[in-house]
Amino acid sequence: IEVEKGSSIIDVAKKISEGLARVTLAGLVNGEVQDLRHKLTEDCKLEILTFDSLEGKKAYWHTTSHIMAQAIKRLYPEIKLAIGPSIDNGFYYDFDTEKPFSEEDLIKIEDEMKKIIKEDLPLERFELPRKEAIKNKKKKGEPYKVELINDLPEDAIISFYKQGDFADLCRGPHLPSTKKVKAVKLLSVAGAYWRGDEKNKMLQRIYGTSFEKNKDLEAYLHLMEEAKKRD
Repeated sequence: IEVEKGSSIIDVAKKISEGLARVTLAGLVNGEVQDLRHKLTEDCKLEILTFDSLEGKKAYWHTTSHIMAQAIKRLYPEIKLAIGPSIDNGFYYDFDTEKPFSEEDLIKIEDEMKKIIKEDLPLERFELPRKEAIKNKKKKGEPYKVELINDLPEDAIISFYKQGDFADLCRGPHLPSTKKVKAVKLLSVAGAYWRGDEKNKMLQRIYGTSFEKNKDLEAYLHLMEEAKKRD
């Protein structure tokens, strides 16, 4: 397919079909996953990613982890953020909190996540110089983010993703808006040492998952219950 130089991944998806554009989550450009707004400036191999691909799912779940972190900072501003990646069946985020999360907390967080999804907040990528990024996170009282920035190579591009009043250190990629996430469920809480080292502080890790349709989420939760019974 030929497109104008500077066309975005979503532009290419629209050129193929509007139906495809509606379900496109990200793109694989020469083997690297990129946001839908990524501009194509040269000939490349492009794969359109939907929820049917693992890379598409991971972009979806990674965005959901940011939504959870934003919900927690709204509800519990004193809690410190650690890391929140996607995993093969959903996502998790680690938090430094003096009080462990309860089942009631998970319900509150999930409800706040649903509000953020309805707010249709765009996820906007921006970059900061190292000194400014460190100063920003120190000012916000986020020591784990400062440590992560300090550990990046000297020539690393330090990027963040902003949604509303919340911004997180992140390489991406992400969905274009919180509204793209449709059905979400927080599954469990576990203890996790910072960076997997038992000499470090024990953090609280919340696991969750999300899907494009409620029926798919319900089917997944049913499978999980069946697996628990077999165990």
